[in-house]
Amino acid sequence: MKIQTDYQKLLERLESETKSFSKLGKPADYIPALAKVSPELFAISLITRDGNAFATGNHTVPFSIQSISKVFTFTMVYRKIGTAIWDRIGREPSGTAFNSLIQLEHEKGIPRNPFINAGAIVVADMMLEHCQNPKDQLLEFVRSLAGDESIDYNQEVATSEKATGHRNYALAHFMKSFGNIHHPVEEVLDVYFNQCAIEMTTDQLSKAFLFLANEGINPFTSEEILNPSRTKRLQALMLTSGLYDESGDFAFRVGMPAKSGVGGGIVGVIPRQLSLAVWSPALNNRGNSIAGIEAMERFTTYTANSVF
Repeated sequence: MKIQTDYQKLLERLESETKSFSKLGKPADYIPALAKVSPELFAISLITRDGNAFATGNHTVPFSIQSISKVFTFTMVYRKIGTAIWDRIGREPSGTAFNSLIQLEHEKGIPRNPFINAGAIVVADMMLEHCQNPKDQLLEFVRSLAGDESIDYNQEVATSEKATGHRNYALAHFMKSFGNIHHPVEEVLDVYFNQCAIEMTTDQLSKAFLFLANEGINPFTSEEILNPSRTKRLQALMLTSGLYDESGDFAFRVGMPAKSGVGGGIVGVIPRQLSLAVWSPALNNRGNSIAGIEAMERFTTYTANSVF
């Protein structure tokens, strides 16, 4: 007989045990607006497939979701064009840093996967092709998934990213030289920098990812976001590539399809069960939240529940 987990008690235990791990890292200081965020902040939110929500810590404080946004933009394009998306993006783990130029040279401007910066920039280019107003439609999509109209862009973060995003400009121009960026680089990166500057709480993020734990259907609206096959494939990409070049270790330690961002957030799902979001701004040298990974590892260990 399966014992029902007391999720509220468990989340409070995870906060108590793992919050101090933030002392081992620091916020993303190469983006000035993110460098100002206190590393002491910590939040965990969990929502089950049937809508029961639990949270602890600073779970109502919005933060910059950064690369977590790549799941949203990829989903928007994937549902529009299907398998044609793979003509311009690969499905393999990168093995290099999220902003690396090295592989693009060898692979003729085709990014390894949609969750490294180069891949997400190509997806932003596709957004310009398939969406009449990409930034407005992205915000509308995220709000609908989370059931919250208050979600918005942080223009200070977007401006900060634009002023310091020289590597992303280099990636975009390099791919354009291979013909894999079709629109003006400034327009593509305007979409990209803004998507990274979306602000959400862990409560909102856990809700926004729940469709992945519900076979592609938004449980709050009953809308099919992705069909079951595409939902499965997106989760496979998250498992193999969702945490940059730390994805293999995360899969080994945690065992959940997940996506991280340099704002300190990580969101993961256990299919047909739940969505879990963690936020702690202090990062390791691979751009992932130290306390966040520790909390998620202990979650799957204490519950004996992962995808494996």
